[in-house]
Amino acid sequence: MLCLENKLVLVTGGGSGIGRATVERFAGLKARIWVIESNPVHADDVESWLNAQSDGHVVLRGDVTQARDVKDMFARLAASEEALDVLVNNVGDSLQLAKSFEDYTDTEIERLYGTNLRHVFEVTRSALPLLRRHRGRTASIVNVSTIEAFRGIPNLAVYSAFKAALTGFTKSLAVEAGRHGIRVNQVAPEATETAQLPLSQFIKPEYRELLADWVPLGRYGTPQDVADAIVYLSSDMAEWVSGTTLHVDGAALAAGGWYPTPQGGWTIAPVIKTNGFNF
Repeated sequence: MLCLENKLVLVTGGGSGIGRATVERFAGLKARIWVIESNPVHADDVESWLNAQSDGHVVLRGDVTQARDVKDMFARLAASEEALDVLVNNVGDSLQLAKSFEDYTDTEIERLYGTNLRHVFEVTRSALPLLRRHRGRTASIVNVSTIEAFRGIPNLAVYSAFKAALTGFTKSLAVEAGRHGIRVNQVAPEATETAQLPLSQFIKPEYRELLADWVPLGRYGTPQDVADAIVYLSSDMAEWVSGTTLHVDGAALAAGGWYPTPQGGWTIAPVIKTNGFNF
C-alpha cells in the first residue's frame, strides 16, 4: 500500500530540513523526484544524493516565492508530458520576524505572505493540470503547515494568520478537486529540529530535562517524523483521506500552549519546575 514506485513527486524546498527528509523517504520508495530549491549549496547536495540513488530525478535551482521561477518550473514539467502524482508544498518560514503586530511593516507582511501562502496558490494552480493526469487511483497534494496555525503564538501573529489560512485553502480545494481524483491534505508539525529551526541552540542545557513536561511524547520532532506523515498522506493507505490536517506534534497541541518566562518573554518550553508543576 506504500508502493510509490515510479510515481512523480514534486517537493518544494527539498534541499534541507523537512523537505530533504521527504525527498529521501520518497526516493527510498522508488518514486521519481523533482525538487525546486533556492539555496545553491542545498540544491547541489540533494542533487548529488539523488543521482547516487537512481536515475530520473530532477533538481531545479529556483525560488517558489518568485512567479517567474514557478512558471519556468511548470513549463519544463509540462514539456516533459509527465503526469504529476504528488505535490508537496513544503516551503514556509517565519523569516525570524518576531515582534508585536503593530510593529510589522507592509513590506514584512508581504514577505511573509509570499513565503507562506501566495506561492502555495501559484504552485498549486500550476500543478493541477498535471495532477489531473495522475496514473494511480488518486493524486495527492500535501501542504506543510505548523502547530502555530492552531494555537495562539505571541509576536508571530502575521505568520500564524497565513498558516491558518492554509487550512482553509486545504479544506476547500479538497472539496473542489475531489471530482478529479485529487486529494488535498496538510501536516502541522510542532517544533522540529532543523537547520532552519535549531531548537537545541534555543534551550539552555539545564532546562532540557524538562522537555518531557512540555511534549507528552517527551521529545522534539525530527524531519523524518514529518516526512513519514507526508508519505502516508501521499500513498494509497490514505486513499479516502482528504481535506484534513495530520498533527505531527507528539500531542503538544492537545497538551497546551505557550509559557511566559520570569524575564517577561515567551517560551514553548517550561523553565520552572516546582513539586511537579510548571508555572
